[in-house]
This record gives sequence, C-alpha cells and structure tokens, in this order.
Amino acid sequence: MTKKHSLKTRLSHLGRHGTHIHGLVNPPVHRGSTVLYKTMADRDAHKGRWTEQVLTYGLDGNATHHALENMVAAIEGGHHCQIVPTGLAAITVPLMAYLKHGDHILFPDSFYGAGRGFADRRLPQMGVEFTYYPPEIPASELEALIQPNTRVLYLESPGSYSFEMQDIAALCALAKRRGLVTMLDNTWGIAAFQPFEHGIDVSIQALTKYVVGHSDVLLGGIVTADMAHHKIVRRCALDLGMYASPDDCWLALRGGRTMMVRLDRQLESALEVTSYLATRPEVAEVRYPPLPGSVGHELWKRDFNGGASLFGVVFDPKYSREQVYAMVDNLALFGIGASWGGYESLALPAGDNIGRHFGSTYKPGEVVRFHIGLEDTADLIADLTASMETHLR
Repeated sequence: MTKKHSLKTRLSHLGRHGTHIHGLVNPPVHRGSTVLYKTMADRDAHKGRWTEQVLTYGLDGNATHHALENMVAAIEGGHHCQIVPTGLAAITVPLMAYLKHGDHILFPDSFYGAGRGFADRRLPQMGVEFTYYPPEIPASELEALIQPNTRVLYLESPGSYSFEMQDIAALCALAKRRGLVTMLDNTWGIAAFQPFEHGIDVSIQALTKYVVGHSDVLLGGIVTADMAHHKIVRRCALDLGMYASPDDCWLALRGGRTMMVRLDRQLESALEVTSYLATRPEVAEVRYPPLPGSVGHELWKRDFNGGASLFGVVFDPKYSREQVYAMVDNLALFGIGASWGGYESLALPAGDNIGRHFGSTYKPGEVVRFHIGLEDTADLIADLTASMETHLR
C-alpha cells in the first residue's frame, strides 16, 4: 500500500504494518510505563531519540500511539503527528511551544471558545501579547496588524459557531513572507482540506470528533509540515507531560477505519437538512459552507473536497430565546450537547457562546448549532418540523 492509493483505502490499512498477531485483524493495545533493555549499551543507544518512534519510557509513547500518529498524519497529509489527551491540548501545546515572553500572536475573532479562554487568561501571564482580527479579513488588510514581535498567525476555517471561511492560501503566503509560523484548527475540515498544500506549518485536530466518531473518547492531534516543526511541538508536549491513554488511542484507530464512510454520509445528510431548513419561514439564515448561498460557500468550493456535518442556524428575531429553547428541548432525535462528530445528532443554542471582539457576523436572531449524525434524514427533518411548528408560532 502506497500514497497512490486513496485515503479511503489507506485508512483500512494504516497502523497495521501488514501483519496480524495470531491472525487477528486489529493490532493489540500496548500499555506500559517502564521499558526494559537487555544491556546498558542498548539503552544508551536510545537515549535522546525522543523525536523518533522508539520505546524509551511510557510518556514517549508506544506502538499504539505511533500507529494512530501515522494514521492522523496521513489523513492530514503532514510529516508527523503528536498525540495529546484532548483537542484543547492540541491548541495549547503548539501555542506554548512557539510563544515566549514578549511575543505577539494574531487570532481570528471566531477562535474556538476554550482556546480563546486560554488566550485571554493564560497568555497575559506568560507576557505574550495577542490581537483578534476579523476572520474574513483579506491578507492585504491583515498585514497592517502584524507587529515587529508577531510570531504566529492562527487560523480557523470555518470559524467556531459562526462558520466564516478564511482564504488560507493567501494568508499563509503573507505569513511566509513576514516570517510567521502558521497554525490552523482543521477539525471541521478533516480529510476535506489538505492544510500543508496551502502553506500551513502546524495543523490542529480534535480527534474527539470524527476520528473517534463514537462520542466516548477525548483526544487531540498536532500534525506538522516537517521534522523541524515536529521537534518543536513534540519537545513541548513531553515537557508538559502530555500523554494519551493507549486504550483511547486504540479506540481512535478503530474509529478511523470507518471515518470516511461516516463523513461522506453525514455530509450528504447535513446538506439535505440544511437545504430544508433554508426554506423554512422560521429560519433567517443557515451557516453551512457546503450549502450554496451560504457564507463562505465559494471558498469552500475552491479549497475543500468535502466537509463536516456541523452548521449554524439563525432563527427569525421575532422568536424569543425561550421559544427557541423550547423548540430545542422538545426535539426527540437531537441531543443537547457541546461536542460533535459522533454518530448522534445534536442541537445546542449558541448565543451565549459567540464571544466576539468585533461582534457576531450572524444576522439578528437566536442561534442554534446543529450536528447531523447517522440517523435517517427523513426522521430528522420530521422531528425538526414538528418542534418548530409547535414552539415557533
């Protein structure tokens, strides 16, 4: 199996090494803290090789971690992946790795809420300055925000909750010209957007979402463009004691085998549901880049070959928050939950979660973020229709 094979094919084989233990299809789970060597010479030969996939101590990772890292790096098209225990850790570790006292970083105003909290609360303690910028700003205008001490340009496309698209290639070209490191939260775009083909240095994934796929594991991945960036990220992850359970990594490996099938189905279902919602009189706006007419659709069509099943809906401002909450409360097939990427559909009122320096880019009205799972779309649409017609009157 080589890169000439499609990603769908490779996901069935990555991390299995072409061998089967006792004839079993899936590799075993490797657990352990202490690693033994036959001689001191053998142990000394491995000391300091923390950038490679070798067994030295449990914190360094083992065959189970390495198999998942190889899979995620292949999905993202990057050089190597560092597994960390959560999606938030996948954001904070590279920030800690590249930023020091006196540095400055640019964040999009659509920055994921938990990451934004880290920036607002922790970066000032480190003596790091930051500036939020409008996520849809063109590169020509963003350049004016670059300061002499700016070190990193952070990107997220589409943006959390509000789904603005960014011109990643143009922004990366600017960053390269000005000597900035580029980081992208590519969780929504997993397998649909190839970050390193557009100039990204560090790609961030909440593997909790589509790789795991079953809403039962927290995990993150940091993929880098080359070995130089990998060394920086991995050194910081080890210095911070970042470690993910081998059992969780094994579950993520299993989820990765079926990820493309789920992504294809959930994208198709989300397009069907959003197309329907866009026709409803109760709805003022649907934010879903794959949907024609949605904010960011042209950039999505240019740069992506697929997408996630997460989107935002703005309801007509004549409906109160209480009415929208009642509509969400009475959905039979949509759970109320903060995550996404699993097999179950979710609905989460998002008005209180859209913290913006420049203000929301949504139209006026209560916002609900939806995730479409693997249920039959006819059932989901019927559920939405019944609850809207009952509670939005």
